[in-house]
Amino acid sequence: MSPTLADLDSGTLAESYANGILTPTEVCEDVITRIELRDPELNALYLFNAAQVRFDAAAATKRWVEGTPLSTFDGVPVTVKENIARAGQPMPDGTAIPHPPIAQHNAPITDRLIEAGAIIVGTTTMPDWGMLSSGVSSLHGITRNALNPALTSGGSSAGAGTAAAAGYGPFHVGSDIGGSIRLPGSWQNLIALKPSEGLIPLDVPYDGRVAGPLTRTAADSIRLMSIIARPDKRDYLARPYEKMTWSTAPLIPNGMRIALQLDAGSGLPVEAETLAAVQRAATLFADAGALVEPLNPFIDLEVLSGLVDFWRSLFYADYEILSKTERACVLPFIADWCCAGADFSAAQTVRNRNRIDEMARLTRAATSGYDLILSPVTPVTAFAAEDPMPINDPLETMGHISFTVPYNMSGQPALSVGAGVQADGRTIGLQIASSIGTDPMLLRVAAWFESIRDR
Repeated sequence: MSPTLADLDSGTLAESYANGILTPTEVCEDVITRIELRDPELNALYLFNAAQVRFDAAAATKRWVEGTPLSTFDGVPVTVKENIARAGQPMPDGTAIPHPPIAQHNAPITDRLIEAGAIIVGTTTMPDWGMLSSGVSSLHGITRNALNPALTSGGSSAGAGTAAAAGYGPFHVGSDIGGSIRLPGSWQNLIALKPSEGLIPLDVPYDGRVAGPLTRTAADSIRLMSIIARPDKRDYLARPYEKMTWSTAPLIPNGMRIALQLDAGSGLPVEAETLAAVQRAATLFADAGALVEPLNPFIDLEVLSGLVDFWRSLFYADYEILSKTERACVLPFIADWCCAGADFSAAQTVRNRNRIDEMARLTRAATSGYDLILSPVTPVTAFAAEDPMPINDPLETMGHISFTVPYNMSGQPALSVGAGVQADGRTIGLQIASSIGTDPMLLRVAAWFESIRDR
């Protein structure tokens, strides 16, 4: 498909709006065309109202003509994940349970986007309760990979990843509690950031949960962070961060101390082509003047499985109170997965919950003293779109999140950036992590890696 206005990055759009070369109406019309062309197959959007997009784009165009834009990015298209509240819109969390709750208020992210004049072109899909690493949903059906629709989109930010890769505008926001932003990023060749805990405020915060950008370039993620990474009192778990400068200038890692982790210590073995791509990436960092050192595994299977078992109990608590009719609406894989948490004792549930704190402690201790940590995003590349997980046994632990989930629990930022393509065309993501509060630096390094990875 030839590039069109829908494929332009946010910096080009902002400059073109300011110079009068393009209008939000022209750009959003092209995005609508792209959605109408591709979404019948890809199924990335849950809510899409072309008339509303046109109305909002016309208002943004008028503001630019009158010289009163709301921000530099007034009129730039954006999508938000289904579990990010938009006032008056349903929030089914990917399940076909009837009569989903209607959001009474916007989430902080939604408010920041609207305040900046960004055009919300749609709400993106997710699997049931966000607990699958795919786009399989009892409500939506199957969300597919924009690069190869036979493959999974990744999840749970399934529609966000596909919308980004398909060119439904430059900005897309997902959420992540164990890899749900970075997995679609890895499998659809995106920049996908799980930010520092609480940096992007949430109205429903809990341990490990964050929201963050999925974009086609690091610069677009940086620009999107400048909009949504702002304090909001509704997030009662957020820490007070110093004001951050969101520069898009690439940062060469010369002189940085970098850890290279090739074995997570638990979960699935790393595929050979993924291993080679990550090792090659590490060589590029070393060639740029970084000191690259091996990092031993620090999370074992007992800790990983205990955390997953806590999640089973957490979601069984929601499943248990459903009526028989409502239970029948939940994806069978998810029903079987969470019902495995029904028989844990109270004491075992507490022990499983404590794995969150243990994982945080182990991750921070192992990565202390390093500027960056390099690893695969996930041991495996994209699997069939119809499969709910790379391991299709709901009683098995989530062996594909062994590299990603530690940084959710430790609160450290971690992102996926494309590091290569397998012989069969499936994309490979490099995970780069850093210390809490260093998100601008992390994204600038990703921008540098983008610029040199194909040399």
